[in-house]
Amino acid sequence: MTTETRREWLKTMAALAAGSFANALIPAWVQQPTQDRTAAFRAQIGAVPIQTNRLGENLTLLSGPGGNVVVLHGADGLVMVDTFVAPAWPKLQESLKALGAPVKFVINTHWHFDHTDNNAPLHAGGATVVAHENTKRRMSEPHHLPMLELDFPPSPQAAWPQRVFADEYTLDASGYHLQLSHVAPAHTDTDVTVRFEHANLLHAGDVFFNGRYPLIDWSTGGRVDGMIAASDRLLRLADSDTKIVPGHGPLATKADLVKYRDMLSTAADRVRKLKASGKSLEESIAAKPFTDLDGVWGTGRYQGDDFVKIVYMTL
Repeated sequence: MTTETRREWLKTMAALAAGSFANALIPAWVQQPTQDRTAAFRAQIGAVPIQTNRLGENLTLLSGPGGNVVVLHGADGLVMVDTFVAPAWPKLQESLKALGAPVKFVINTHWHFDHTDNNAPLHAGGATVVAHENTKRRMSEPHHLPMLELDFPPSPQAAWPQRVFADEYTLDASGYHLQLSHVAPAHTDTDVTVRFEHANLLHAGDVFFNGRYPLIDWSTGGRVDGMIAASDRLLRLADSDTKIVPGHGPLATKADLVKYRDMLSTAADRVRKLKASGKSLEESIAAKPFTDLDGVWGTGRYQGDDFVKIVYMTL
């Protein structure tokens, strides 16, 4: 492993340690081969406890081992958005059993492993998985995720979505109308947002990382301008009372999303000017264009230099 790659993984583990693993040591697997690192990264995320919060009479937010999962529960069974990482499956099973009904539908907001890993066991239990058509395509292919230096083989066919759509998809369950909308390439080229119309609730998936710099996966079509456009689209659907569930980070309000959208716009404008002037990636990082933003937004996995790279690669 190169010094740069080792440094990236040490930062990853330090970010995790600052949360649920505050007392844990950085593990030795940062020196392991890529496939072993991928498995170990899954295990590390999967060890995060699941936190449960009620969002309404029939809506529950599960947070922890792979972002935020929303579960609609009622007479028609459970509908869930995203599924956590595979090692969290036993804990997820217990959380779903506590809601007292079988899972009928699973919605994937995009293809990444921390949102799709448990598709297969949920489908085996009777659930139908719904996602954008690009999610099925991406899950059927091997991928290298360059920002994290992780490699993923194709997902097993049992994990692929059974129902796919191109632009819009509607789902009615337990008195709720769910509107699924594909957004132009943003976090990836597979992104879906979910509007629970009768609950004034939006699940933004990973087009929204609340309070932190986001990952934008350029290896599968991610674009920073698409992230900005997706934020604008969500803002048009929201009012001051709307609950907005980000892919990662705490439950948000419209005001939180406005701050995030403005940060993305500022970051894109600054790096765009550097890139247009002929600056290389290394020169753009050395220019430190996000110094005034880092104190607020650089507290998660990605810090200022990381996000310069992410924006530069996705313009």
